[in-house]
Amino acid sequence: MAPEDHIQPPPGLWNGRRKLSRIILLLGCAFLWNIGAPLLASARAQHGVQDTVRSIHYAPHALHWKRIPAHSILLKELRSGRVLFEHDTAKRLSPASLTKIMSALVILEKARLDELATVSKNAARAPKTHLRIKVGEVFRLGDLLKAMMMVSANDACLAAAEHVGGDEEQFVKLMNAKAVALGLSDTHFSNGCGFDSPDHYSTAEDLAKLSEVAMQNATFRNLVKAEREIITPVSGYRAYVLHNTNRLLGRIPGVEGVKTGFTSKAGRCLIAKVSQNGSDLLLVILNSNRRWNTAKSLIDYGFKMTDPIR
Repeated sequence: MAPEDHIQPPPGLWNGRRKLSRIILLLGCAFLWNIGAPLLASARAQHGVQDTVRSIHYAPHALHWKRIPAHSILLKELRSGRVLFEHDTAKRLSPASLTKIMSALVILEKARLDELATVSKNAARAPKTHLRIKVGEVFRLGDLLKAMMMVSANDACLAAAEHVGGDEEQFVKLMNAKAVALGLSDTHFSNGCGFDSPDHYSTAEDLAKLSEVAMQNATFRNLVKAEREIITPVSGYRAYVLHNTNRLLGRIPGVEGVKTGFTSKAGRCLIAKVSQNGSDLLLVILNSNRRWNTAKSLIDYGFKMTDPIR
């Protein structure tokens, strides 16, 4: 007869022992978790470490995306502070004309809208998007602000910046000082209007903070939500018709601004604030080839995530 330790137990007994072992293991894990989790939480609290619960959703499939269609995205609900979606929000990127949010904020803080600004030769020659304002034309500062925020006119932006700062260089110093004051540690400006430069950058996180501050200013809010305006220089009769470049205005209920931007390096950018049914969404999209479709998908997604009935 074979030795006793080589005798195999009946199959049913063997299976029963395996099941019993698994049950004991599971009970042990549950016991350790019940004991260990409170101790871990207590230790974290004693060392000043807090558990932060954030609603971050890396779910391109829920948005019907095969891949995330932008270099950086931040979607948050402002009333609760919940982050609903984020992608590379701390990545330093060219902000293009989103820069003008800071420019407008500095202008509003340092000058009056009824001040008169004369267009310099430098401002009149501003490249890319412009109104084609003429050297020597005189505008109310408030009208220049409308042009730079609604149609992203670089000539109007430079004319306003030079008026407030004395020259663009001094104005940019004011912008960077304001960025420091707001705690925008990943933002630096080298010009007043958003032209590409190695030391001109920001992040989705910083731009969201900047936009929240700017939208607290009633004059700024009125500037960025206007769909159409007409401005006329004080020194002449030629009228300039302004149509806001933000295509979401008038197309999606509750859109309140904020700004578009584009350069070859920055790609197509957008910051939008939308309010519906007691929820306030702030959306930042940097470098997206499909910013309008992307924005629409994210706005719909955001309101689904904040729907109290959901």
